[in-house]
Amino acid sequence: MTEISSMVISHKKAKVEEMESAWHGDLDGLLHNLYNHEYVYECVVLKTCNRVEIYVVSPKSSSILFSFAKEMGASTHIIDFYGHDESLEHLLRLAGGLESMIVGEDQILGQIKDLYAYSKKAGTTGKILDTAFEKAIQVGKRIRNETRINKGSVSIGSAAVDLAEDIFGGLTGKNVLVIGAGEIGVLVAKALAEKDIEAIYIANRTYKKAEEIAFELGGHAVRLDDIRDYLPGADVVISGTGAPHYILTRKIVEETIKGRNRKLLLIDIANPRDIEESVVELENVELCNIDNLRVISERTLKMRKEEAKKAEAIIQEEIRLLNLQYKRQKADRLISELYKQVYDVRVRERQKAVNRLSSYHTIGDIETEVLDDLTHSIVNKILAEPTKVLRQAAELGNEEFLDVVSRVFCLEKDKIKFEKMKQAKFDQIKPGCTKGHAAVKEEYAVKDQS
Repeated sequence: MTEISSMVISHKKAKVEEMESAWHGDLDGLLHNLYNHEYVYECVVLKTCNRVEIYVVSPKSSSILFSFAKEMGASTHIIDFYGHDESLEHLLRLAGGLESMIVGEDQILGQIKDLYAYSKKAGTTGKILDTAFEKAIQVGKRIRNETRINKGSVSIGSAAVDLAEDIFGGLTGKNVLVIGAGEIGVLVAKALAEKDIEAIYIANRTYKKAEEIAFELGGHAVRLDDIRDYLPGADVVISGTGAPHYILTRKIVEETIKGRNRKLLLIDIANPRDIEESVVELENVELCNIDNLRVISERTLKMRKEEAKKAEAIIQEEIRLLNLQYKRQKADRLISELYKQVYDVRVRERQKAVNRLSSYHTIGDIETEVLDDLTHSIVNKILAEPTKVLRQAAELGNEEFLDVVSRVFCLEKDKIKFEKMKQAKFDQIKPGCTKGHAAVKEEYAVKDQS
């Protein structure tokens, strides 16, 4: 049976450097590398600063994910492999904020929406993953509406601010430089705006974006190339860009803090990292990264235990509804095929009746319409009870009954023929020819939709 499988690398088992080493290339490359595999029918990739997750629909999903993990060079001790039921539960928990480092944070739901939309636009999703991700997004919203799991919560960005407060014993009178005006950078800046700091500086590669955020929060915009000029006066630097290289190297920091006699706190919340690790060897410099935020995570988890229980109950209820939805989809496929088969017979037999009657006397539009209504009504009445029984069987998980009905009425013979034709084309392609696999998939995806 073709179901969902997933592999998850997250902060729960992996450190920052391990997550970095498990990620190669851009999102588009990884997505299409997966989808071009002949046995991968659907796939979605989720990549955030503290997780890499891959969801596939395939008849050989487990072996494909194991092979892919091996290609990535990721150690198996940092990976969780999930089957269909576990994957669905994990995805709903993720959307609800229960799998986040900071339990209940809102950022993850937006990331799931964006990354799912990216995969959908790339054409790598289908009915099975669409159903799962649309449900996950709906559940994420429901949990936040019906519980207080995100009330007073902290995202990774605001957790970084809390960490700075813990280290300094407060941020009153401090100068803070935020590097990166993306989603995390904005969260950091907004959290800082609520503190009694002396000044906040926003640096970004796109200066206009830095200006917009600085204006909104009463801060100062800085060009990314000018950050060296602002390091000497900064007490705290929080960096969260999407750059593939270091933004702050040891050399840059060392040159800009010469003669400094007070602490400089650097917090790196980027993945890949923005700040070269060896800066910790410099005098009066302290470096923290995502791993340090676990302290904040534990504190938040304690505060949210009761709300998390409510969220768990919602997830279990929604998992049951999701499984029913999948079962109904299977019944609906059979019912659709059954109706199509019987309607084809109805149309043919009605036309035969019209032709026979026409040989005796003229048949007008009224007579034709009466025959059409009659045959339509007979078919609907005959199929009404079988439709109800098929849906009940699906809801009860009676796969054997559904399979018998399918065989008795030859309902999936076209699908079987379709799959055999597709597989025959795959077999003609040379091993390793991903372009060929992609072309066949695209051709038969169009045929399948038609």
